[in-house]
Parts: sequence; C-alpha cells; structure tokens
Amino acid sequence: MTRTKQRRLGMASLVTGFALAVSGCAGFGNLANEPGVTTLTLASVNNPQMQDMSELLGDFYAQHPNIKINLIMMEENDLRNAATKDVATQGGQYDIMTVGAYEVPIWGQNKWLTDLTDLAASDPSYDVGDFFKPVRDGVSFDNRLYAVPFYGESSFLMYRKDLFEQAGLTMPERPTWDQVAEFSRKLNNSDRAGICLRAKPGWGEMFAPLTTVVNTFGGQWYDMNWDAQVNKPGFTKAVQFYLDTLKESGERDPASFGFTECLNLFSQDRAAMWYDATSAAGSVESKDSKVAGKVGYVRAPVVMTKNSGWLWSWNLGINAESKNKDAAWQFLKWATSKEYAHLVGSKLGWSQTPPGTRASTYRIPEYREAGGEFAPLTAKIMSEVNPKQPGVAPQPWVGIQYVTIPEFQDVGNQTSQAVVDAISGRSTLAEALDKGQKIAERAGENQKKEG
Repeated sequence: MTRTKQRRLGMASLVTGFALAVSGCAGFGNLANEPGVTTLTLASVNNPQMQDMSELLGDFYAQHPNIKINLIMMEENDLRNAATKDVATQGGQYDIMTVGAYEVPIWGQNKWLTDLTDLAASDPSYDVGDFFKPVRDGVSFDNRLYAVPFYGESSFLMYRKDLFEQAGLTMPERPTWDQVAEFSRKLNNSDRAGICLRAKPGWGEMFAPLTTVVNTFGGQWYDMNWDAQVNKPGFTKAVQFYLDTLKESGERDPASFGFTECLNLFSQDRAAMWYDATSAAGSVESKDSKVAGKVGYVRAPVVMTKNSGWLWSWNLGINAESKNKDAAWQFLKWATSKEYAHLVGSKLGWSQTPPGTRASTYRIPEYREAGGEFAPLTAKIMSEVNPKQPGVAPQPWVGIQYVTIPEFQDVGNQTSQAVVDAISGRSTLAEALDKGQKIAERAGENQKKEG
C-alpha cells in the first residue's frame, strides 16, 4: 500500500467517530439556486477576520455577479471535525474550507485539496512571491501550493517598557531565555507575575509556545528517523526550564492559563512580560487594555538558535471533490489578494487588515501607522522563521510548533496533560516525559511503516 493510501485510510478511520456539533453554526446558508449563478459553500472558522470577510462579500459580488457564497461559520474544533470528515470521506459538502497550517500539508499529500500552484501562477498580478516565504512553504507539499494564506502570525515577547525602566532593566532586541528568566524573577511580586506562559493542556495551547522553547534548547519531537525524542536531554532541559520559570515567577495556577487567560492577565496589568502570538498585539494595544502604549515587542527568546518564533496561518483551500473549482479560485484570489488588504483597511479600519501573509501589506502607510511598533516587527519575524528546520537538528516535517502528522494532535494533547501532572505534583517531570515518549514512539513507528 502506498504512503498516501495509508495516510488516507488512517485519517478516514479517525473521522468516522466525529460528531458534527454544527447545528448552531452561523452562516448564510440555503441560498436558492439561481439560473446562471454558481453557489459555493465555504466552511470557515468563526473568527473576527472571517467575520470581516462576510461583511465585504458585496464587493466580491459586484465583481463576480454570477457567483454566490454560502458561508457557514463554526468554532475551530467543530470546523476541523466537519472539514476533516468531508475531505477524508470524499463527501464534497464544501467547495472551499478555512484550513490551518497544520492540516494543509497532510491534506495536500492525501490529494484532499486542489493543487493551486498553476492557478496562482497564471495571474502575475496575484503575485505569489509577495507571500512571506515561510507562510508559503507552510501551505505547500512537495513544492506545490495546496492553499493560499488568509492571515498569519508568529510569536514574540511582549514586555512592559515602563516597568523595565523603573527597575533599571534593558530588554535586548534578541533576548535569550536565560535573560528573560532573570528579568522575570526581578519583576515578579505579589501583585504582578514576572511573566505569563501558557500551561493549559493541549497541543495548540501549552505546546504552541513550549515547542518553540524545545526547538531553541536543541530538542525536538522526532529526529530524522522518526525516533521520538520527548525524554531526551534537549527536550527535557527545555521543559524543565519552562516549568522552573513558571514556578519562580509565572502566573498562579498556570495549568489554567492559555492564550485568552494570559491576554487578560497581561492586558489588566497583572504580568510584566508575556510570550505569545504576534496577533495578540492588537488586543494588547486596544482601548480596553490597561497597558496600551506601555508595551515593547521583541523577537522570541532563544538559546541555541538565531530565531525561535512559531508560524501559523489560516488559509483558504479548495476541496478536491468540488465541482466548481474555477469559481472557487475566483473567490480565493479575491480574498487573499493585495487589493483585499486595502479593501478591509479602507472600509473596516486598518487595524483589522489580515496580518502576517503578504509583505506588501506592511508597506501600506496607513497599516504601518495603525500597527505601531509591532506591525513592522511582525513582518520581519514572519520572513525570518524557518518551518523546515526551526531547531538545531534537521527534522522530517515542515512545521515549527507542531509536527505535521495526523497523530500529533493526540501526541501533543496527551503529553501536555502529563506535563500538567508534573506541574501539579502528581508525578515527576521525568515520569511525565517518559509517558509522552511512549505516546510519541507509537506515532513515530507509524511514520516508519509508511516511509
């Protein structure tokens, strides 16, 4: 059996048990068929950027009066379940899907998504080269493009400039994790954590930031032979450092803190530093934030690598089973074009322009002004990160804060829960990582068989 067929069968078996909890989806569904009109069904994550897109559909219709969009919005987990089931079973329910950077290479390898390479290259004005290369690489398989980026993010360190000045501390442009830990200890007090770091269980919660720490400490989830490395020295040292930093100067009850909780803590003047997504800056600088105007931004801390920021994007892909691929591409081209960035900015506000995908967006004067200090830094980071080899050693997948195999969701989730047991004192860290090692080994053996 070929590797692709094995992967397809493996994913199909996973999705047969999915319950589609989408009855409460917001959408613009049940459009009546009109003569001469092609209706495209788009399954989308229900986030602000996609909600903005729905407000601007009138502009798309003005340019394409013979295409209508049946937009179905879902929470992230529901979207992932529904879209995965549809493509894995070749159901063809959706023409277009919002697909995460984790899924695109897997789905592209399985031929569940339409190869967009030639379509994107056929129109020079679309300018595929304008997409940040790491983002473009993240939605490719075998150098073929299987989705186009809608918005993206990396990670950086946010810190209180006023508190640093009061304490006589200077934040380097490229800090090391040892420096950050020292700053955190000095700024920690009963009213304010020295730093907020995610420790809520989940491959997309705890292990989004923590895997970048593992990478720069010289660890990795797997080596080039797909041998698990979870309880090996580099991985262990990184997790030990992370837990020590939390214990010495992090937030209280760290296992209950994910992105949202850290955002609230930092924005409400309860943490001196926060390492997380670049997309958080807009909220940190909002009118509701107590720290707006007081925050500095620097690259993700490092140890053994030059850079350590992560890479994520939400992308638009065309279902391989769609009967309306040409019309679907017209929508993708509109929603991910240079012109779309100007449309959002001019109609909805420049701070709402989808970030992190096109270099040209960061040359728009109005967007640069709205983005302040963090917008140009985000552009630099997005062009610097290397999803092909983010750590010290080479890796057999493309991805920074995740491993691009179907099993990683389970590996990351279970290992993060084991680490939480170590944080709570229910086990030692060595016991937790030994448990994670066994889970990762099973997934690694699957990759060896498929290879």
